Amino acid sequence: MTEAPVIGVLALQGDVREHLIALAAADAVARPVRRPEELAEVDGLVIPGGESTTISKLAVLFGVLEPLRARVRDGMPVYGTCAGMIMLADKILDPRSGQETIGGIDMIVRRNAFGRQNESFEAAVDVRGIAGHPVEGVFIRAPWVESVGAETEVLAEHGGHIVAVRQGNALATSFHPELTGDHRVHSLFVDMVRADRAAESL
Repeated sequence: MTEAPVIGVLALQGDVREHLIALAAADAVARPVRRPEELAEVDGLVIPGGESTTISKLAVLFGVLEPLRARVRDGMPVYGTCAGMIMLADKILDPRSGQETIGGIDMIVRRNAFGRQNESFEAAVDVRGIAGHPVEGVFIRAPWVESVGAETEVLAEHGGHIVAVRQGNALATSFHPELTGDHRVHSLFVDMVRADRAAESL
């Protein structure tokens, strides 16, 4: 059996522990990442939810934003949930002052599009590439994708809005699969990381 991929979780804010558990359940070696030297040791990275402006500022503070942008540009597999989706967008509608993104997915996202915290909800979402029953999506102040570029594949929609996308080695969902105990989205991402490692070893 091939060695398990090492996948980091950006541990600045959000459901870090839940993502670590989900990745481990999907047969990855999971570890928190805050600093550039920790980023350099992983094969892929998950960017959790939280508050995208805060994540952006903390990433600058910890010196990890530019190295992360460089790794994503170089093709490192990356998966963003909720605020993580915003961080992976090339463009945000009405960004807050000073808000920066990592980029990597040719899409425009709308922050807090599904409403405020007290309007959070769960919904069954059919995600392309995930077999079996629909994924139970937890939407908490979730964004949606307004539009995508030609290279971006739409994986799921809810209520007429795009809620999951993929472009190359970058994956993003509006919802939080780490909160449900269903690890199939994380397994999809682990498979992406495995495929990337196999391609690099050729």
